[in-house]
Amino acid sequence: MDENGEQRIAINSYSLVAYLPEPLSGFVGQLRRELDPQSRARAHITLLPPRPLSCSPDVALAQIRSALLNFQPFIVEFGDVHFFQKTNVVYLSILRGYNELDLLHQILNCGPAGCDEKYPYHPHLTLAQQIDSGAMAAAGELVSRRWRGFPNSRSFSVYVITFVQNTSDNVWMDLADIPLHVPVTA
Repeated sequence: MDENGEQRIAINSYSLVAYLPEPLSGFVGQLRRELDPQSRARAHITLLPPRPLSCSPDVALAQIRSALLNFQPFIVEFGDVHFFQKTNVVYLSILRGYNELDLLHQILNCGPAGCDEKYPYHPHLTLAQQIDSGAMAAAGELVSRRWRGFPNSRSFSVYVITFVQNTSDNVWMDLADIPLHVPVTA
């Protein structure tokens, strides 16, 4: 059951994400709801896009944990508003942390957690998806205006990666947090 006492039916769809902290999270969440009132997902960067698993979640999680053992925390900084025209997605580019996210994806998208993805991995922060192509320009203008006015830091440190599972009503459930390791100094 979720926090509201509702029964969720888990489906074979898993992902790996890095959640944004406040105040970025609240800003992005509000902006997403402005563009799509049905938006319920917590603000995040996706490291492994949604995929079915051909093994148990525990086996995939063990592989993910092992792959992340030597990966250190890193900073992500967001850039400008862009579009994936083919899929009608409005997103924020990544100025800093792009290479780390790309490397994480390469390391993690293999073995039990791997899959052949429909699109090449491109680190970004999704703001809206499945926007009507006629509304893309207006959505882009709104997002750009709001983003220019955001008064706080446009960066955050990624310390934890979260393994999530989707449900039949498209609500993502957190299964496990995997901390990135800070090296011990003498």
